[in-house]
Amino acid sequence: MKLPVALTIAGSDSGGGAGIQADLKTFAALGVHGTSAITAITAQNTLGVTEILALPVALVRAQIDAVVSDLGADAAKTGMLASAQIIEVVAGAIEELGIALLVVDPVMVAKGGARLLHEEAVTALRSRLLPLAAVATPNLPEAQVLLGRPIRTPEERRQAARDIFELGARAVVVKGGHADEELAIDAYFDGEREEELVAPRTPTRNTHGSGCVFSAAIAAGLARGKDPFSAVRDAKEFITGAIHHSLEIGRGHGPVNPMYRLGE
Repeated sequence: MKLPVALTIAGSDSGGGAGIQADLKTFAALGVHGTSAITAITAQNTLGVTEILALPVALVRAQIDAVVSDLGADAAKTGMLASAQIIEVVAGAIEELGIALLVVDPVMVAKGGARLLHEEAVTALRSRLLPLAAVATPNLPEAQVLLGRPIRTPEERRQAARDIFELGARAVVVKGGHADEELAIDAYFDGEREEELVAPRTPTRNTHGSGCVFSAAIAAGLARGKDPFSAVRDAKEFITGAIHHSLEIGRGHGPVNPMYRLGE
């Protein structure tokens, strides 16, 4: 049996709700063999992040090389990259190893509010990693940091997708989950196609890992040969289901459930 291979380059979540743990669950649920390169180890749970340890950049690169040299990578995604130095190493690996189908989830702030990326790392992400992205998936706070301005209205969201596209990403989806709106509306732009992706909003606080699962689902779609818009559209449907079936565990923000289809 042969499966497409998708690589996640991200941090570890000890609570199992986000990061590489969520990514690998998503890959498995969508019929893709998941591999990983861990960038940082976090001590966290549903209440928040208490410790972060970034791994040595040489070890991050060694993990990527080990995976790609043997198993290959039909697609890859990035999550929390922890530092400017790690971003530089990851960008160099993506370029040198010829990984064309890269999803960049510009993780900057944890669900509990902890800042996961400092300003020099944001600059490196903007200049080095976004130009390598087949799809970039910022939420509203991340898009605001990347562009240095507030994004309040649906039209401003659509303009943000256009402007992040101009930073080099080949397709952009600005997620609307943080907006105070009745529906969850994302803005997609790839230079030719502009779409709004609309889904019902589930009234729950249990959305930990939603960005990780969404971007991993896009990477899985790309690994399986879908075009970027189809991968994003299908990932939107998948994350909507994962939020609807989110888990009531822990005392804070519980995780979304990328394995929900196993119970259908």
